[in-house]
Amino acid sequence: MAEESLSPRKRVQQIYQILRRHAFLSNFYHQTHPEEILATFQELGPTFIKFGQLLSTRPDLISPAYIKALQTLQNDVPANDYEAIAKVYEESTGKTIAESFATFEKTPFASASVGQCHHATLHDGTPVVVKIQHPEVQQLITVDLALFERAVRLFKYLPAETSVVNFEQVFQQLRSSLLSEVDAMQEATNGETFYELNNHDGIIRVPKVYRQYCSAKVLVNEVMSGKSIKYLVTQPVPTDPAAAQALAKTKTALAEVLVQNFIKQVFVDNFFHADPHPGNILYYENPAATEQVDEKQHQVGPIDVTTTRVKPAIPYNLVYLDFGMMGRLTPTLADDIAQVVLALAQKDATAVSQAVLNVCNATGEVDEAQFKRQLSRFVHPYLRAKIDEIDMPQFLFAMTQLCAQNHLQLKPEVTLLFKAFGTLEGLIAKLDPDLSLMAIATPFAKQYFKNHFNLRQELQDSLWLTGQSLRALNRLPQRAERILTQIEDGESRVNLHYLGQKQVLAKLNQMLNRLLIVIMLAALILSSSILVVGSRGQIIYRLGVIGWVVAIIITLLLIIVNLSRAYRRWRQR
Repeated sequence: MAEESLSPRKRVQQIYQILRRHAFLSNFYHQTHPEEILATFQELGPTFIKFGQLLSTRPDLISPAYIKALQTLQNDVPANDYEAIAKVYEESTGKTIAESFATFEKTPFASASVGQCHHATLHDGTPVVVKIQHPEVQQLITVDLALFERAVRLFKYLPAETSVVNFEQVFQQLRSSLLSEVDAMQEATNGETFYELNNHDGIIRVPKVYRQYCSAKVLVNEVMSGKSIKYLVTQPVPTDPAAAQALAKTKTALAEVLVQNFIKQVFVDNFFHADPHPGNILYYENPAATEQVDEKQHQVGPIDVTTTRVKPAIPYNLVYLDFGMMGRLTPTLADDIAQVVLALAQKDATAVSQAVLNVCNATGEVDEAQFKRQLSRFVHPYLRAKIDEIDMPQFLFAMTQLCAQNHLQLKPEVTLLFKAFGTLEGLIAKLDPDLSLMAIATPFAKQYFKNHFNLRQELQDSLWLTGQSLRALNRLPQRAERILTQIEDGESRVNLHYLGQKQVLAKLNQMLNRLLIVIMLAALILSSSILVVGSRGQIIYRLGVIGWVVAIIITLLLIIVNLSRAYRRWRQR
């Protein structure tokens, strides 16, 4: 789309035609034909591609089939010519391409929704990759976000029963994610942080960021060799048994490295790659790989014991790319997520319920006792299955629906983590179907709690609480006598509340309002009838007829409202 031809009116027409061609509204409402929704987002461009990627992190909004489809959103778009890209570079950096680079390949080797990538060489001879934003992206996203904002305003007129999603919150999350992703400096900061935390962590490699050459629309990274790990996944099994066994061992070893590194990102770094799909992970051979020696010291009484574990060499390196979508966790939230993992592993329904409450935000009044009972019943069948047999996308979707019914919503950081978890688990399943991300995460989570458990502090806290309880116990008889005396003298009252009290009172209030409306309608019909029958002039007669018409209209509206509510209740069942 040419920049000069872009206008809100033409963009609306284009969006309408694409939505209509793929029956978007009908398919999305009924959660059917995910391939049509996928095609819609790809045709609509970067704003909608990012919106689709955001939706893939929201199991509370869409079904597992939609999550699986949207996680495969591809960003391939036609590249711009060199002159247009050179202009963007000069406007963004204040320098020409020739001034910044010794060599620059005019033909890009990749082009995504936001920008395109070129090979180049710095003046000191360092080979780099230069990612430059498409000229029309900024304006396209600005127009689309303005249209989104207008559309979101209309959702506030939806009935309360149907508006279970905070569309304004979803829009703000989309807006923040998009503006962050089109800001190359933010991606540069993410890349630098990820480089410091993960580069040379075993066989993991991360490209270095050359910040001095970056700007809001330009990102310059170190060139990384290798090809997408999807080629390893799809590599045919050799006919030679020894070669087939070697390939299987390599896939398993790489899968274990990816899982262990991802768990480290979550529980140790609290900073994780939120989009680890095969296109963002490269692999290449490393013939110089050596065995890894892992030494650990343990205290056994007064004796220090050192255990040594030799890991066989993995003749490959893994490279992470694209740091536009990253997740951050607070240490407290990381602890809460580890609690969820441990509770599932220990098959403790009560602990699962409490752990889930800790990773949710309340969107209304929450009856915790009711939620714990419902979640315990829901999670019970899953606890009978093995951890690696749990369908995590389906489990998460059903759990978030239950949370929504109880005015709870998973925190955005948690949904982003589960999105990354699901994407990586899909890749792991292709590398080694027998390897479970949850099975590896469980012992890591247990070790995590051992490392964070301070026995001395726990004992001190327990002793302090015990002392407080003993002091309170001495005063208990006096307090009980005082309370009973106050009740006997009428100075105090006991307020009793029962479960579901507010819902019952709300229903009662609704019934009284309807009864009042019926009484008013009856009075209106009766008075109108008297006016019509006893009228001796046109004015009085018309007043009576108007009263009848108003009564009929109100009655029809009440019937329509009641039928629509009954239909929605039937649909929910």
